[in-house]
Amino acid sequence: MNIVVLGATGNIGRRVVKEALDRGHTVTAVARSPSREVDPRAHFVQADATNVDSVVSAVRGADAVVNAISPRPGSAGKPPSMVTVARTLLSALAKAGVKRLLVVGGAGSLQGPDGVQLVDAPGFPEAYKAEALAQRDALAVYRTEGAGLDWTYFSPAVEIGPGKRTGKYRTGGDQVVADAKGRSFISYDDYAVAVVDELEKPRFLRKRFTAAW
Repeated sequence: MNIVVLGATGNIGRRVVKEALDRGHTVTAVARSPSREVDPRAHFVQADATNVDSVVSAVRGADAVVNAISPRPGSAGKPPSMVTVARTLLSALAKAGVKRLLVVGGAGSLQGPDGVQLVDAPGFPEAYKAEALAQRDALAVYRTEGAGLDWTYFSPAVEIGPGKRTGKYRTGGDQVVADAKGRSFISYDDYAVAVVDELEKPRFLRKRFTAAW
């Protein structure tokens, strides 16, 4: 499979690149600026995910595109608009003739046991609220405007960070997946496993899903 990964230098993006390459896929790693973080086995392309023509050039010929762009400020000093990125991708992929899109999303719009989205619950960390709301708005765009693509929006567990690659995880839909102690966690590496698993054997077309240990 020919996979294009946008945001390929981030915590998730570079692990998705590695996971896909390790499984024998061809990978194009896309970022706004060159970085030593890009796996040398990947083909690197510089592109702007808020510019339709730039994205069309980067993704043309791909079997699937992964949007791993972070809502946090990058080298430009300000966060990208997740809604703008979403609409740019929907337009660009349609123009490039690419049908499959997997989005690395946020956990804030997942529902807790009480049915309330995490970002709306009391005590949600203020430091993460803006990016959680940005990701929720982007999910709404895919759901309402993404009918022409086979998109998947992948929310991580509530906690995601460094850890081992086990190759195992549990999935859910709009609700948080947690263990017996109530903790919802997945490592970056197993998140990447789940991304490539979904690309290889799609189960959540035009849906959101989440995964946790």
